[in-house]
Amino acid sequence: MSLRVMSPAMLNAWSQTLVRAMSTQGGAKNIGFVGLGNMGANMASNLIKAGHKLHVFDISKPACEGLAAKGATVYAKTSELAKNSDFVITMLPNNSIVDASYDEMTADGVNKDTIFIDSSTISPDLVKTLQKKISAKGARFIDAPVSGGVPGAEQATLTFMVGGTEAEYNAVKAVLECMGKKITHCGVYGMGQAAKLCNNMMLAISMIGVSEAMNLAVRQGLDANVFAEIINSSTGRCWASEIYNPVPKVCPTAPANRDYAGGFSSALITKDLGLASGVANASNSPIPLGSLAHKVYQSLCDKGLGNKDFSVVYDLMKKEKFSI
Repeated sequence: MSLRVMSPAMLNAWSQTLVRAMSTQGGAKNIGFVGLGNMGANMASNLIKAGHKLHVFDISKPACEGLAAKGATVYAKTSELAKNSDFVITMLPNNSIVDASYDEMTADGVNKDTIFIDSSTISPDLVKTLQKKISAKGARFIDAPVSGGVPGAEQATLTFMVGGTEAEYNAVKAVLECMGKKITHCGVYGMGQAAKLCNNMMLAISMIGVSEAMNLAVRQGLDANVFAEIINSSTGRCWASEIYNPVPKVCPTAPANRDYAGGFSSALITKDLGLASGVANASNSPIPLGSLAHKVYQSLCDKGLGNKDFSVVYDLMKKEKFSI
């Protein structure tokens, strides 16, 4: 009898299939999903693949139609969506939209057994405000922002950072495992967002660093692919260099190969850096590189590039006289 050794790729695929199968052992859940953008649409699709019944809402008709084609039920009102859901996941752009969406969704009351999970990137203070509002209505609310980008959302390999009680973490873990491979309990309400803002600040800084280094190497005459191989086998290796390289034709799946379309917009990372700046001020924490990164990305938005993926910062580095 011979044993076949699985490749890492085969092992990962097998483990994800097992996780999804285990997540539905207690029966398919009714899950509401509000926000079907680049991240949300893929996350919702993975919940359908795991066997759950999806109830979805988005202001984009094509986004809703895409999920309806996969078996989701589309709602015109989020309040109705919530009433028919065991869990409601929100994946929305910013504080004001999240706040308004929860006000609308819960205006007519909530089911006491529903757990609301916000996976947007918002301020920890808003998390605490929403948790108080939702709990006062009789339901539960936790923050569970994500990291891993669009590739992670597509492949169900996201990292979730959960803020809430231990019991709430255990209650949502199986659902989150349908969309991610690392589900971490960060502490009380708002601590998921605290972790996410710190992570995104680091991501912004590292993307600027990779862009600067790649541009400097290319200007000296180095081949971009050769230098990327060197970085990724040396001390400069990071997610931005290896998975999401900002130079076209280096990483086949990176937005750089699609004129920086899709992905994680410069406007969103600028918003996240603004939130990080706010919590840094509140906690009296110095963030010199975080502040500089905020200025760099704000300059991208000022130049009309806010809708481009944040790796478009490489294009700024290519300018002969770049300044902020």
